[in-house]
This record gives sequence, structure tokens and C-alpha cells, in this order.
Amino acid sequence: MGYFVTVEHGVNIYVEDINPEGKKTILFIHGWPLNHNQFEYQFNVLPAMGYRCIAIDWRGYGNSDKPISGYNFDRLADDVHVVISTLQLKDFTLAGHSTGGAISIRYMARYQGYGVSKLVLIDAASPSSIQKEVANTFITDTLNDRPKMLQGLTDIFFFQYITAPLSDWFFQLGLQAAGYSTAAVMMSLRDENVYNDLGKILVPTLIIHGIHDKVVPFNKAQETNKLIKNSQLVPFQYSGHAPFYEERDKFNQLLIQFIG
Repeated sequence: MGYFVTVEHGVNIYVEDINPEGKKTILFIHGWPLNHNQFEYQFNVLPAMGYRCIAIDWRGYGNSDKPISGYNFDRLADDVHVVISTLQLKDFTLAGHSTGGAISIRYMARYQGYGVSKLVLIDAASPSSIQKEVANTFITDTLNDRPKMLQGLTDIFFFQYITAPLSDWFFQLGLQAAGYSTAAVMMSLRDENVYNDLGKILVPTLIIHGIHDKVVPFNKAQETNKLIKNSQLVPFQYSGHAPFYEERDKFNQLLIQFIG
């Protein structure tokens, strides 16, 4: 079931809500520059096992409205909060990938983890920001030849071989965002970080990270693990930046075990 939640005047966030009657809820926050469909291989499994899976598209991405502003971590976390409040979610698991991990961390700090009983960080952009030179290259390429940028990103996203059709599907997810929002979130990644937020996270936290990640190096996960008191780090030995696909069976089983 898909619907929209208004997060501020003129800005509607798309919500995909699978198995609303599920006994335990997981709220998925996608990564840059994708949308909720990146979690297709979780939606194939988890709802059938009794979980309610909710996923949003950030503003500027996927099916959500695409305003020209509001792409800093605080505003993106505020959008998540409005969705959580509107849906009256309680005692749920928040799962964020890459930049979605950073947004999830900011949400936890900014709203004292309101409603969240467990946190899952998947190759999260944490704790420090991306190198400025790398970010600036992404921004320049986005504003000049976004399809080429997206193809190059797909090439470094995965450690394992993926088929050409899957690569094209992944590429198309990125194209669904607006160019200006794609650049704006990369500017936030360049200029902001969530280092000071990590000590404010008090719920049990599972950190999943591919050891071959070329986007967010594995040592970032080790540092995040040290800074979140009640956290465990599980390395994914055969994954790059996409363990939710590359080791999807292990990933899904680990989520089930962690959530209970």
C-alpha cells in the first residue's frame, strides 16, 4: 500500500507500507541517490514472515515531492519524524542505509529516539563526512552529466558481480531523483556529520557493513561501533556498499534475529 504524508506545506513524502497488520514494524530509510525500492529483496521476504515493512522516499527522491530546499540532515530527520508521528509508530526498528543511516542517527539524537526500540545501520555514512574533494566531484558530475555519475556510482557500489539488467535497474532508481536534490544531499554529506550524535543513541544498535565497501570504508563502521555504547558490528565478508542485496539471505536472517 502506498500513500503520501505531508511533512510541511507543499511537501508530500511517499510512504510504501507493506503488511500493515504485521506485529513488528521496520521503517527503512534508503541511501543516496536511491529510493525505497532499493529494499525490494527485503520486501520479498520480511512481510511474509509477519513483519510490517514501511519505507519512505526522501523529499526530492523517488515518488516524493521535489522542493528546491530542505536537504540538510536536520530537515530530512524532521521529515522522518513527521511520518513516524503521523503513522503513530511505536516500538519499531529504524533501519537506515548509507546517507539514510546518517539521517537515522540524526533522528535518534534530535528526537531522543522517539518511538524507536532498535536501530540498524547499514553501511552508514558515519561518523564523519565524506572527503570534500570526492563530494565536490560527485556534485560537479551530478550537475553536468548525472547519468554518467550514476553509472560510475553503480560500478563501485557492489563487490560481487551483478547482471547488466540489475545494474540498469539500480541506475534507474537514481534517475528518479531530481538533479538538484541529488546534488544538495551530497553537499550536506560534505558539510555535515553525525559524530556528536552517536553518544546520544541508547537503544540496541546493529551495525551491518560490507568489508569491501568503497563508498563508506569499513573502518568507519568500526569507529561508529565504538561511539554507540549498546551496539554490535557484523562484518559482511562478501559485500561492498550493498549487503542488503549482495548477501541478502544473511542480511534478512540477521534482521529477523535482531528484531526478534
